[in-house]
Amino acid sequence: MKNLEVSTPTKKRLLYLLKILEKNKAISITSSQIEEETGWSRDTVRKDVSALGGLGSASGYETAHLSSTIRKALGLDKKHRLCVVGLGRLGSAYLNFRTFNASEFELVAGFDTNVNRVEILSSLVPLYPAYKMAEIIRRFSIDIGLLCVPEDQAQSAADKLIAGGICGIVNFAPIVLKVPPNISIRNVFVIDELRALAAFL
Repeated sequence: MKNLEVSTPTKKRLLYLLKILEKNKAISITSSQIEEETGWSRDTVRKDVSALGGLGSASGYETAHLSSTIRKALGLDKKHRLCVVGLGRLGSAYLNFRTFNASEFELVAGFDTNVNRVEILSSLVPLYPAYKMAEIIRRFSIDIGLLCVPEDQAQSAADKLIAGGICGIVNFAPIVLKVPPNISIRNVFVIDELRALAAFL
């Protein structure tokens, strides 16, 4: 089973359900228990899970099997290789982010336009000048880039990532990037997130 052809809301719910399953120590879980944990209706739970195939029984879903099936369906059963572009405070913090090691993501390279920064920074992964981006992305089959550059450099850096063959970008710059439709992108703007949070306080 490969990347599930379902709606974005269903994928988001399955990702959240995966998080619940990974914390759950029980052998099985019912749609009623999932309803209590999430607030989604049992019908929504059953509909989402039915998209994965016949996994349920009278006693509920086997936790480990459901978790494994969601991972396969969403393409999370294989390692994704990452790079960081922009090695200022934010980018350099991700260089030594040890949580990557316990996940399906592997950080394999960092890039910066400042060659001196590349040479002096202490890092667990190799660092390269930005002009080598396309070469290194291809060499190490990197498919996701974390874009940690200033706003005025973001589009140019994204273009270089895409030219290198990147498939997805997490963009921390406060700008909406223009990318081809085949490139997945997540914009993480701190002010937007704070506004969304403040609206519910």
